[in-house]
Amino acid sequence: MANQYCTFRLGGHLFGVPVETVQEVLRQQDLTRVPLAPTAVSGLINLRGQIVITVDLRSRMGLPPRESNDAATNVVVRTADGATSLLVDEIGDVLEPDLDRFESPPETVPSRVRDLVMAVCKLDRDLMLVLDTDKAVALEATGHVA
Repeated sequence: MANQYCTFRLGGHLFGVPVETVQEVLRQQDLTRVPLAPTAVSGLINLRGQIVITVDLRSRMGLPPRESNDAATNVVVRTADGATSLLVDEIGDVLEPDLDRFESPPETVPSRVRDLVMAVCKLDRDLMLVLDTDKAVALEATGHVA
């Protein structure tokens, strides 16, 4: 298992995804809304001719909506279903924590978040939640029709 993580902030929490799953990171893109899409789907972006679905992780995890004047960042990840853009608050650093710092998510993590997290990693000044990108983009699991 590779041990480098691309980190980002979401609602004050630090999340990480394995670097090898990240295709690219972009400033907020123009979105095309999708009628009748699940609430977590912000819309579609055109990524150099490739149409990519955009999932708002705040909505997906039940966090309060982003302030309308706060710009989001798109983290484009590769999943089993292809490229998907994750809307996050801000991008962080690439971290390479020691393997002995990882453990299962504690019960104190809200269930909607814990369902999407593979592990937690205790850092010196923070706790990194390792996001399962395949689960995060699997919108059928939210009870909505995808």
